[in-house]
Amino acid sequence: MTPSLRAIADQERATAKKARASWQMFTIMAEFIEATEYLSEIRPAVCIYGSARLKPDTPYYDLTIKIARKLSDAGFAVISGGGPGLMEAANKGAHAGKAPSVGLNIELPHEQHGNPFQDISLRFRHFFTRKVAFTKHSDAVIGMPGGFGTLDEMAEVLTLVQTRKARHVPVILVGSKFWQGLLDWFRTAMLPMGLISQTDLDLIQVIDDPDQVLDAILAFYEEHTIPPEVVEESAEVTQETKQSDGDRMFSI
Repeated sequence: MTPSLRAIADQERATAKKARASWQMFTIMAEFIEATEYLSEIRPAVCIYGSARLKPDTPYYDLTIKIARKLSDAGFAVISGGGPGLMEAANKGAHAGKAPSVGLNIELPHEQHGNPFQDISLRFRHFFTRKVAFTKHSDAVIGMPGGFGTLDEMAEVLTLVQTRKARHVPVILVGSKFWQGLLDWFRTAMLPMGLISQTDLDLIQVIDDPDQVLDAILAFYEEHTIPPEVVEESAEVTQETKQSDGDRMFSI
């Protein structure tokens, strides 16, 4: 029986849709593979989340630079979203320090453009592959003030640690005035209803001083062990990655 024109059109449309879906799966796999290839050797590392909209004339921008510089000089690579605002501040502080400055950039229709302070720059099309890269390769997470994106990223980390789908790492919120309302809501709304426990709240530290941020991370790892491969690779990668300014950045 000869198929109708509608059946032929639907079949062609279905084939094209399957081809697009298959190609998308390959791009997702490629992002996972490339991120693992580059980031697995950049350890120990600290991820800094924060708003793209806070500019250099804001106090949190300067504070982020100071924190990132202290972390970098202490031997921690610093990973940010690679964009402007507080992401730029994180990369800028790390770029001036001793350890690598890493940016995990995302393709967006607005806001996101890569900042020039990245020693290693990776570019993602998919948010979820980027979030996996952040979480998998960070030995501590710092949340600076930010919007929905920052809240999403911090909630993701807390959920993974809470459910033991990710290893326990320090989770530090910087900007007590900014975060206070959210933390109060956790305590007065979520905790009494049994939606979270006190041990979940204990996963979060609120620290405003750059020296104390570094001290908190170091104190955590005096009691908890960083995986052995992280320690072995860290010094070698730091030496190789910190090259001359003309040859500092490479991109995926």
